[in-house]
Amino acid sequence: MTENELSNIIIGLAIEVHSALGPGLLESAYKECLYYKISKSGLWVEKEKPMPLFFEEVKMDCGYRIDLLVENKLVIEIKSVEALNDIHLAQALTYLKVGNFKLGLLMNFNVVKLKDGIKRVINGTL
Repeated sequence: MTENELSNIIIGLAIEVHSALGPGLLESAYKECLYYKISKSGLWVEKEKPMPLFFEEVKMDCGYRIDLLVENKLVIEIKSVEALNDIHLAQALTYLKVGNFKLGLLMNFNVVKLKDGIKRVINGTL
């Protein structure tokens, strides 16, 4: 399954979670519920996936953690903030670059309509 096909499935599941919970909860609540929905769908998903940073050929454990990684391909970064800003985009791009992933979804659940809180993030280095 391609990253685009996965992203379409994940967006559908995220909309289900958002429809049930609405905006205003903590990021951790949305992460747990989306993790549950993805697992239930039969897709492989990892939560809080550690991402090491390599600096001058040395592996550094800097505490980077991807919120959700689906099928070892799709990075999902979950937020519950007033508005997404450049630092959120930079964080998602960092995970894509460090993990050598092609596609990520930056999702802000603190919106009236979830489609207004989703940004596709593409690793331009590949």
